[in-house]
Amino acid sequence: MNGDILDVADRLWRGEVGTDEFHPVGHIGKVAEICDGVVFVPSFANVSAFDTGDGLLLVDTGSAPLAPLVHSELRGWSPERLNTAVYSHGHIDHVFGVPVWEAESAERGWPRPTVVSHEALPARFDRYILTAGYNQVINRRQFGFDDLIWPTKYRYPDVTYTTDLALEVGDVAFELRHEKGETDDHTTTWVPEKKVLCCGDLFIWASPNAGNPQKVQRYPREWAIALRHMASLRADYLLPGHGVPVIGSDRVAQALTDTADLLDSLVDQTLEMMNSGARLDDAIHGVRPPTHLASKPYLRPVYDEPEFIVHTVWRLYGGWWDGNPATLKPSRERDLAVEIADLAGGSSRLADRAVALLEDVETSSEQGPSDNRDSKLRLAGHLVEIAWLSSPHDPGVQRARNRVFTARSEISTSTMAKGVFSWAARESAGKSRDSKSRDSKSRDSAVQEPGPEG
Repeated sequence: MNGDILDVADRLWRGEVGTDEFHPVGHIGKVAEICDGVVFVPSFANVSAFDTGDGLLLVDTGSAPLAPLVHSELRGWSPERLNTAVYSHGHIDHVFGVPVWEAESAERGWPRPTVVSHEALPARFDRYILTAGYNQVINRRQFGFDDLIWPTKYRYPDVTYTTDLALEVGDVAFELRHEKGETDDHTTTWVPEKKVLCCGDLFIWASPNAGNPQKVQRYPREWAIALRHMASLRADYLLPGHGVPVIGSDRVAQALTDTADLLDSLVDQTLEMMNSGARLDDAIHGVRPPTHLASKPYLRPVYDEPEFIVHTVWRLYGGWWDGNPATLKPSRERDLAVEIADLAGGSSRLADRAVALLEDVETSSEQGPSDNRDSKLRLAGHLVEIAWLSSPHDPGVQRARNRVFTARSEISTSTMAKGVFSWAARESAGKSRDSKSRDSKSRDSAVQEPGPEG
């Protein structure tokens, strides 16, 4: 990230620059002093450090590839040992920095750092080991890192807690509190003396990651409750797991409250449709984020999207079935695709129609987003996917699928959509490696690129 991070934070808040330029999950920067004894290191994920008078306390420790860089940045600020590390949650971009500090402690004869987390976090690590292959596939797809290796060795916490934990390190008091939101194991860290609040991924300078299509259940209503509690603290400094700090009590309260309002609106709208007997399809196309919130510079859909949160609400309150009787016990996708292609006169006709819809959008005089353009792109995606499922080895169909999903990726705003559409385009061109076998020995190493969260 170029420029002073606090200056960038102010410019982002004012809308002078956007999160498309300073993406919340794509920046690395220099250590920034927040207030006396507190610094912030922009990374993937961010690391917040506190000088306690008896060593350092870190909230989050960063990802494996960037841990040495974070350590170096902090060593330029303080020579003190790492006393305690708090995991805000168990996503792997937040928890892989501890070994760098432990190696230093062993070399210098210092006590081993203590790691603290919520009691649900170890079960997350256990699940990651159980589903390492799946997590490798979906994170390669989401972030476009074909060489990403999902880790199977983790630094488990030494201390866990249930609801809240008063933690004193040196002469600084920390108040840890469990929240559910993006994960079931989130910890917020409040430092009353300094009015600093570390929120993990409960605020990330983007529409909340509450609908991630490829990840486990999120909890948007509980997330909103957590945000409102954090807002009530009237913190002067909000240090998020991704994105830049928010400085000033009014800004902090507004950012947290607006995010809560967005989540509550999406939950309320979806539940209203569910209670009326609507199908998931009705909710997906009927629920909309309030315009005055969607336009906020810190709530734009650059990572996740409000539409995806509708799916999360439906899954949480209504289960996996979408209300369509045909999908309760569906045919194989390929069987359906072959039947439709035969009825249409061949897979090439479907592919040609998909390309025609795409070209209508590309040559349209309409400017900016519109429901008509979006509808054509969605329909093009369906038709070209049916064509490909019917005739996956047809070169013309492959080219059409590559073209349609490349265009969909380029037009999309969120990391989630871009990742899936780009993967489909690469797969059509024979470049996706999702289906290739893994080297079982390589699974024990840490990820090779920054990016994934589970």
